[in-house]
Amino acid sequence: MARVDQITGRKPMSGNYRSHALNATKRKFNLNLQKITINENGKKITYRVTAKTVRTLRKQGKI
Repeated sequence: MARVDQITGRKPMSGNYRSHALNATKRKFNLNLQKITINENGKKITYRVTAKTVRTLRKQGKI
């Protein structure tokens, strides 16, 4: 399964590792994905979302 936030659609970002000599090597910044369960219309649905999205949903009272 791809590393994508199922609610916001966020994907991993790319960047560089930087050594002391400023050599650049490609790397990937993966998302901090968590599994959460949300009740929608009386059914429990499991989503894979980022930790930031979980915080936002808790603040809005959706979890």
